Amino acid sequence: MGTQAQLAQFLAEVEPRAWRQAWIALREREAALDVVQDAMLKLTTHYADKPIAEWPLLFQRILQNTIRDYQRRSKVRNFWVSLFSSRDNDDGGADDPLEYIADESWSGADAALVLNSQQHIALIEEGLAQLPARQREAFLLRYWEEMDVAQTAQVMGCSAGSVKTHCSRACHALAKWLTERGVEV
Repeated sequence: MGTQAQLAQFLAEVEPRAWRQAWIALREREAALDVVQDAMLKLTTHYADKPIAEWPLLFQRILQNTIRDYQRRSKVRNFWVSLFSSRDNDDGGADDPLEYIADESWSGADAALVLNSQQHIALIEEGLAQLPARQREAFLLRYWEEMDVAQTAQVMGCSAGSVKTHCSRACHALAKWLTERGVEV
């Protein structure tokens, strides 16, 4: 069982990565912020009394469920809005993934290398957005959050074999997608 200070520190540490996961899944800045805030609130409200070692898995499970809930609500809302609306509400503005890359991580690096790396990151994020939700979730949890297969299976609520299948398919699809765009994999 952790203290309020430990919980606050944990939430501060996971916030940037959680936001990035939500942003990749939803592609809406404000929606991603809302989803992360909701996930943090749920962890704080319902699971703060759990041992600190359980928080990372609990938070990831809560975050993924909150993302799926938001996607379901949006799908239903968009269906009804499109039925009763004669105009398209899409503003056409997509967030630029490059604006979220921390500049200080590139200090002293060659400008061409920085640009190339930023372009690759943007391509990877674009490719991740193209993946089916379960493949994207498995890929992000395994390779970005560095969870092992068992932890990922627990967060996703599926078997370890399913996690391996989703990750394999995601990696193959991403590799193909990147190769088609001229990136050597």
